[in-house]
Amino acid sequence: MRRPVAALLALALASAAPQALAGEPAAPARAHVEKTFLIPAEEGYGVGECLSGGPSECGQVVANAWCEAQGYASAVNYGVAAQDEYTGAIPATPIPAPTAARPLRITCQD
Repeated sequence: MRRPVAALLALALASAAPQALAGEPAAPARAHVEKTFLIPAEEGYGVGECLSGGPSECGQVVANAWCEAQGYASAVNYGVAAQDEYTGAIPATPIPAPTAARPLRITCQD
């Protein structure tokens, strides 16, 4: 037995948003989400040159691809991580780590 399409549509609309029909405000929008990933400089994929050289077309493409692979929309920022951005990087006597040894940082957004 098949119901008419109009009856099904009315039933779906009535059950989908009862608060909207009653004049109540809709649920709040999802918050903006950002997440920063730290990737070892020698990760083996050969993308370190693009990400560590400062802002570039190559770096943006690689960072966006990384974010999309992690389930995010795009990269907001990328580059070499500062020494205070990763665990165990600040020794008792401050000795700057060589740039090549620092991990790469990619910040992704929804």
